[in-house]
Amino acid sequence: MTTKREAEMSASAIDAFLARHETGVLSLARDDAPYAIPISYGYDEDTREAFLRLVSTVDSEKREFLGSDPDARLVVYEEEGGTYTSVVAVGTLERVDPAALTPERIAQYGETRRPLFEIWADDKPDLDIQLYRLAPDRLTGREIVVDRDE
Repeated sequence: MTTKREAEMSASAIDAFLARHETGVLSLARDDAPYAIPISYGYDEDTREAFLRLVSTVDSEKREFLGSDPDARLVVYEEEGGTYTSVVAVGTLERVDPAALTPERIAQYGETRRPLFEIWADDKPDLDIQLYRLAPDRLTGREIVVDRDE
């Protein structure tokens, strides 16, 4: 494979890409320890923020990382034919208190896709479901076109 073209994405292309997708990989880091998980997210093109609903159990590594105010990266990517596209959002996660979700606050999200919610068949008293917001300090995207025949 040979790279035919590589380009940085514009802000509007990044926004359209993130709004079109619903899943990515969330990587958290604290000290020298990394942690990465697949997640679903919602994206607001106006505020350029990602919204996540994260479920954890009492003794999970995820809960341990989330409780430590970790650095965060959300990576969303796709491969279509010979074109590889990826967007990386870098920042810190902010826990959203459900009590702060007023009708006015919800309305500002407009048509943004919401994080996916599951309905649990049984009571799951050990599950902790929390909402988070990622307002990236840095948001970058790249598109690479390769020639598969070379």
